[in-house]
Amino acid sequence: MTKKVGKMTLILNAKSYGQLLAKYQPKVITTDDENEQAIALANELEYKVNRTIEEETLLELLIVLIERFEEQNYPIPQSTPNSMLKHLMECNNYKPEDLIEVIGSRQKVLELMEGKDSFSQLQSQKLADFFYVDVDCFIN
Repeated sequence: MTKKVGKMTLILNAKSYGQLLAKYQPKVITTDDENEQAIALANELEYKVNRTIEEETLLELLIVLIERFEEQNYPIPQSTPNSMLKHLMECNNYKPEDLIEVIGSRQKVLELMEGKDSFSQLQSQKLADFFYVDVDCFIN
């Protein structure tokens, strides 16, 4: 088996890799305990000095297995325009009054924050410019 690294092609030693697989026996992760064990092994390999190509390959496999388990069991919730607005306001210590010039009125800012009204394209653009973020943060 070969592996391309930059312009070099490294050859995976099947016997050494087989020994690593036999020792650690990676498999699809189904429990939190298995995930913790895989993370511990991945950390051990990640910080090992002079990792072999076989260890690097095992590390990549573990990362895929860990990511798959965590995506399935601990999905990151999608943000909404109003949650993004609240987050940015909190991070910057802004109050609704601080956005009156951007949105037009304190009441409108509150309605947007609470999700009682949707963001217009113009409001989204003004908020994106004000907070220096991508306009997509305020578009559903």
